[in-house]
Amino acid sequence: MPDPVLLALLAMQRHSWEQGVATHALLDLGRADLARLLAHDAVVHQSADGRLGTVGEETGSVNGAACGEALIGHPALDAQLDWLLSRAPRAADGTLFHVVGGREVWADTVYMVVPLLAATGHPQEAVRQVDGHRERLCAGGLYAARWDEDTATLAAAEHWGTGSGWVAAGIARALRHDPSLRPALAGHAREVIDACLALRRPDGLFGNVLDDPASFPEANIAQMLAYTMCTGVADGWLAPSYAAVGRSLLASVAPLVTADGLVTQVCGAPMFDRPGTSAEAQSFHLLARAAAARLDG
Repeated sequence: MPDPVLLALLAMQRHSWEQGVATHALLDLGRADLARLLAHDAVVHQSADGRLGTVGEETGSVNGAACGEALIGHPALDAQLDWLLSRAPRAADGTLFHVVGGREVWADTVYMVVPLLAATGHPQEAVRQVDGHRERLCAGGLYAARWDEDTATLAAAEHWGTGSGWVAAGIARALRHDPSLRPALAGHAREVIDACLALRRPDGLFGNVLDDPASFPEANIAQMLAYTMCTGVADGWLAPSYAAVGRSLLASVAPLVTADGLVTQVCGAPMFDRPGTSAEAQSFHLLARAAAARLDG
């Protein structure tokens, strides 16, 4: 019987990063056939400057890079990498800005670019991007969402749960592609995981703002951390005890999945500022389940 969470994902409208995360879920589920079809459409919508999956007035500078993993060996990836490595807007130290025409560093970027850099033989650049984002956005293992390079201040200072999730999951996926990065990155992934877990709520979820008890309960950070922990244990850079925690996070989300396969109580599209549903949350539910299945051999 078709997986209802997967069917719901495929029925959703998707921006470039959502298309990319969906391909990651499909690859991890062993559905390379479907991943290739989604990647094909990312190429159809590739912009002249090389960014994959651009639709309409795409302002994201890095989001299309998430589509690259499913295109390794495809000529379209060369243009995407050239944009990412040489022409995308960035700070003086090389840290990428998230949008074209802006000078902000966003936590999301770590997931969009670091796994692809690791998968395509650019380990030093992968570490540089994590380091640049960590320096600007991270305090005590928790990530703020956005940094303004011109004012050298946080543009969104709240410890947004999904921001920490993007970083932790991005590192986990990068370490799958290139285990040589473990000495540089695995410790920081553990730091983020542990800082988030310290703020887990009695219902098993987290606040949308991790350290704000008044913020709404949000389920996608639980899925992102479940994916990270199960991946880390399966790949050997996290202690086995994290596996049970990852599974418990998935169990906390399970009651929030509707009969139609929609993962609810997540940062909702299109603005991601209130509870709802999103393609990225659908994908991370599948990613977390696939990572947990890897633990079972």
